[in-house]
Amino acid sequence: MPEFSYARGRIEESVQFLSGEIREFQSDYANKTLSNYQEDSKLQKLMDRTVENILTALIEVCGAVLAEEGIRAENYGEVLEKCSKFMGLSECEQRDLSGLAIQRNRLAHRYLNFRWQAIKMYKDKKDAVLKLIQLVLEREKKKRGG
Repeated sequence: MPEFSYARGRIEESVQFLSGEIREFQSDYANKTLSNYQEDSKLQKLMDRTVENILTALIEVCGAVLAEEGIRAENYGEVLEKCSKFMGLSECEQRDLSGLAIQRNRLAHRYLNFRWQAIKMYKDKKDAVLKLIQLVLEREKKKRGG
């Protein structure tokens, strides 16, 4: 497998983008049902893209953390798993976050039969995502001496 490289020093910028996308999802889409989703193709596109953005940015943030620490990862799932392990999350949370990489791919590659499942999984694992982001922000703050 190829080795992935991530830009160093972009963590806070990426977390800001990620946080905005999460806020948008929470305010505009979190309460939408499968029925809402199936009935409105524009809503589908917006929800799909927002969750894809969240998961892609999360992978970018985690990849940058790992790059700074000199930790190698072979794929997106491993990036999420190794970063969450490095940040001290439980094994269950590590597995949950690692599984989100597959969901990101389903959205990015438009696997029509799995898009709602990808959104649902994000909704179900959102607490682990938020926990990881908070830990990354605390790490960044400590690095700055604050």
